[in-house]
Amino acid sequence: MEIRVLNYFLMVAREENITKAASLLHLSQPTLSRQLIQLEEELGVSLFHRSKHRIILTEEGMLLRRRAEEIVSLADKTKEDLRHKGALAGTIAVGSGELRSSQFLARLLSQFQKENALVTFALYSGNSDNIKERIERGLLDVGLLQEPVDITKYSFVRTPVREQWGVLLPADGALAAREAVCPQDLADMPLILPERESVRNELLNWFGPYGADLQVTATGNLLYNLAALARESGSGVLTLRLDCAYEGLRFVPLSPGLESGTVLAWKKIQTFSPATTAFLEYSKKYISGMIQDLI
Repeated sequence: MEIRVLNYFLMVAREENITKAASLLHLSQPTLSRQLIQLEEELGVSLFHRSKHRIILTEEGMLLRRRAEEIVSLADKTKEDLRHKGALAGTIAVGSGELRSSQFLARLLSQFQKENALVTFALYSGNSDNIKERIERGLLDVGLLQEPVDITKYSFVRTPVREQWGVLLPADGALAAREAVCPQDLADMPLILPERESVRNELLNWFGPYGADLQVTATGNLLYNLAALARESGSGVLTLRLDCAYEGLRFVPLSPGLESGTVLAWKKIQTFSPATTAFLEYSKKYISGMIQDLI
């Protein structure tokens, strides 16, 4: 499979119309159709359901679309890294979750970029599992991961930021006026929990004997969407404290307190671009200096 043909395929998959895709690609329609037929013959599968005005992906086509997006992204990243060989320039792909540590990460990226103006960053937002998966596939160079997380295959530095757990509660409710809430306070109300299983287990351990009978109404990984659901349903959202506000909801810490750490992680055995290598070394020194200042 050629990268060029995969780009043709992705354009057709996106537009669902051969004529429009051919125009955007500056190809004739017969040329594009021939390229797609040859791709299907090479793979031995049908990639599209074709009709007079529209084509849609088959199941095999949807699988190829996911793989092709990864392949094209990785190819583009590789070309970018090689294009700047010999100079500290290029793009560093960084993943991060919704964390207070994200502010620390922003300072780190900004400080590095001030000293290396030709370096740019491609930021990806997701939970730790999503970010680890993309690191494994070579789509991310480094990720800011929320613990608990398995990092046995990674090099890492632990950040000095601690993440505080609490619950977003309807602001007009009695519990929202508390300074903190304990397990029994939340045992009888509908709750929305994080998507990651390891994190849910940590929270269930915090609930102790109340954990077995919780009213879990939903799980998810984007707090903005979970907050909207909480407002409509009157649920509480178990979440980390973030530096933002959600209308109609108030963050109340857990008691006893529960905290999580974060780590900046990257693959142990990996050949990085000069820019990424420099960034990782800079990050280790930057974080070490922050920790020394706190001692």
